[in-house]
Parts: sequence; C-alpha cells; structure tokens
Amino acid sequence: MHSHIVLTLTGKDRVGIVEEITQLLVKLGGNVESSQMARLGGEFAILMLVALPAEQSAKLEQATPRLIQQGYKITISQTEPVPRESRAGWLAFQIEVEGADHEGIIHEIAQSLATRGISFESMETSTHLAPMSGSPLFRMTANIITPPDLAQQDWQAALTAAGRRLDVEITVTAAKI
Repeated sequence: MHSHIVLTLTGKDRVGIVEEITQLLVKLGGNVESSQMARLGGEFAILMLVALPAEQSAKLEQATPRLIQQGYKITISQTEPVPRESRAGWLAFQIEVEGADHEGIIHEIAQSLATRGISFESMETSTHLAPMSGSPLFRMTANIITPPDLAQQDWQAALTAAGRRLDVEITVTAAKI
C-alpha cells in the first residue's frame, strides 16, 4: 500500500538539490508522480506529489533534518488522490494573459473565476522587459476546469471584461483534463 505525500522544499538555490531530494525518495522506495520546480530569485522551490510505501512515510520525515539545518524549509503532507469521477463532466480550458505588468492582475482574474465556481489546476506567471521600451510585461498561463452546468459564454464574457479593466489580452482555448 502506498501513501501519497505532497512534499515542498524551498531554500537557497544550489547545484545538486534536486538530485539530493530525489535520491532520498528513491532510497525510501518513493516515486515522484508529479512535480513543479523553479528558481525564484536566488531561491529554489520544489513541489512534488510522491507515492511512497506506507511504512516509509515516517522515515521521510526523519531523513530531512540535514536539509533543514542547511536552511531549507520542508513540508510533508499526506494527501489522497482525487477520484476522476469527482470532476466528471467538468470542462478544461487554458487561459493565457499578456500585457503591461501591474499589481492586481492575478487577483482580479482569480476572483472573476472563483466567483463562478471555476477551479485552477495549474498556473504559471512571469515578467520580462519589453524589447524596445524596457517596460515590464506580464505573462500568465493557467489551466482551469469549469463545472459542467456553467455557461461558457457567461464566464468568458466576465473574463474578457476583467481583461479590459486590467488592460491585458486574455486568450481562452479548450484543453483536455
């Protein structure tokens, strides 16, 4: 029997941190089922869903103090896989947002979707400088799922209105779950 664990690690970026954490998981018989990793400023962040033999869960927590002593913050949370049937009939979409960077873009888009019962599956954002002007530009890609009974034109119209208020371009395309 396997336990499913969400493991997060944040701390100073350094060569070998991914190898070290995955070696620890392999030694315990664990398998990384899904992960996101990124350097954010001078920090490195790891977010993983790990399947681990149930009897090894306690050993995972016992194996992390050395990393904690090096300044890494680690969380280990038991979780259960979400059965596909719990979201049966939900529709998947990808949203892309681009425009001049300013405060509140993510919040207003998230609020527009949340008030309609729409759930984020994943989101990635970044900023970069415009080639000619050097002005900061914002980019977001998000995967969302919508309840089966929600009218697509209603939530997309609200999202388009939010894009106009924020002065950003929003593109919505159908995706697969």
